[in-house]
Amino acid sequence: MTERKNGLTYAEAGVDIDAGNALVERIKPAAKRTARAGVMAGLGGFGALFDLKAAGYADPVLVAATDGVGTKLRIAIDTGEVGGVGIDLVAMCVNDLVCQGAEPLFFLDYFATGKLSVDEAASVIEGIAEGCARAGCALIGGETAEMPGMYHDGDFDLAGFAVGAMERGKDLPAGVAQGDVLLGLASDGVHSNGYSLVRKVVDLAGLGWDAPAPFAEGALGAALLTPTRLYVKPALAAVRAGGVHALAHITGGGLTENLPRVLPEGLGAEIDLSAWDLAPVFRWLAETAGMAEAELLKTFNAGIGMVLAVAPDRAGAIAELLTGEGETVFEIGRVMPGQGVVYRGALL
Repeated sequence: MTERKNGLTYAEAGVDIDAGNALVERIKPAAKRTARAGVMAGLGGFGALFDLKAAGYADPVLVAATDGVGTKLRIAIDTGEVGGVGIDLVAMCVNDLVCQGAEPLFFLDYFATGKLSVDEAASVIEGIAEGCARAGCALIGGETAEMPGMYHDGDFDLAGFAVGAMERGKDLPAGVAQGDVLLGLASDGVHSNGYSLVRKVVDLAGLGWDAPAPFAEGALGAALLTPTRLYVKPALAAVRAGGVHALAHITGGGLTENLPRVLPEGLGAEIDLSAWDLAPVFRWLAETAGMAEAELLKTFNAGIGMVLAVAPDRAGAIAELLTGEGETVFEIGRVMPGQGVVYRGALL
C-alpha cells in the first residue's frame, strides 16, 4: 500500500489507537481477578461469552440493568481521585439487579473521553473490577471511546451494563403483605445520587474540594467520593434464607420514591424516622442549604441504602443474618394499607 507524504493520521486527529491497546493490556489482570463460573473468554474479542449452564442455572431468567455515576464524576475529575467511581458504577447497576431477586453474573463498562489518559482510565477500570469482585460478577468486556471535540480537556463519562439471572419463578417482589417488616441497611454516605445538589451546597458554603470536610476527617472532596455500598452478597444471602418479599435500592428519589416501586397496589409504607440517626454528611448538607426534611428524603438516601420487606416471623433472623454479613441493620417501619410513604418522627 502506497504511503502519502505529510498525510494526516488518526493520532493527529486526536485518537491514539496505541494508547487504547495499552489500556486493554493494562486492565487484563484486573478483569481476570473477577473471573467466575460461566465466563468463557478473556478481554479482546468482538463480544463476550457467558455460559449460564456452567454458572449453575437450570431454567434461568435474565435480568439486565444499566446506569452511570452522574455528576459525582465532576468531583472525581476535579480532584483527580477517580478510582472510587468505578465501584460506584458497578454498585448502581448490581444493587438494582438484586432487587429483582437476581444474582449479578457479568458486567460491561463504557468509558468515553476527549483524550485518553491510560493511567486515569486504568484507575477507573480497576475500580470497576474491584466493584465486580465485591459483587461476585465478572468484568467480561467494555468499550473505551476517545472522541476529540466531544469532551472538555480532562473530562470523561462512564456508563455500565450488568446482567444477572435467577431461576424461573424466583423473581421479586413477591408476596408483599400488610404487616411486613421493613429492614433498612445503612448507606456509606451519599452514594451516587443528588450530586448536582451536593455541588450546589458546596458552592454555597464557599468551600474547595481540598478544604477539611465539615462532617468527617480528611478533605471534603475525598469524603464526598466515598463509593456506593455494594449490598449484593448480603442481600442474596437473605433472599436465599427465605422470608424476603421485596428489596428496594434507595437511589435518586430517596425513600419517598423508591419504596413504593416494590409495593403492590393498595399498600404503602410507614417509616419511623427516629429508628436511625442521620449521618453527619446529610445533616451538614441539610443545615447548610436550609433544606426541608421532605426534600432531603426525596433527594438522598438519608443513611438507608437498601430496604428489605420481610415476613414478620422472619424479621429477627434476617436482621441477624444481615448483621453477620457486615451490614448495619435498622427496623425502620412496616408495610401498611395505603399509598406511598408516610413518615413518623423526625430526622432533623
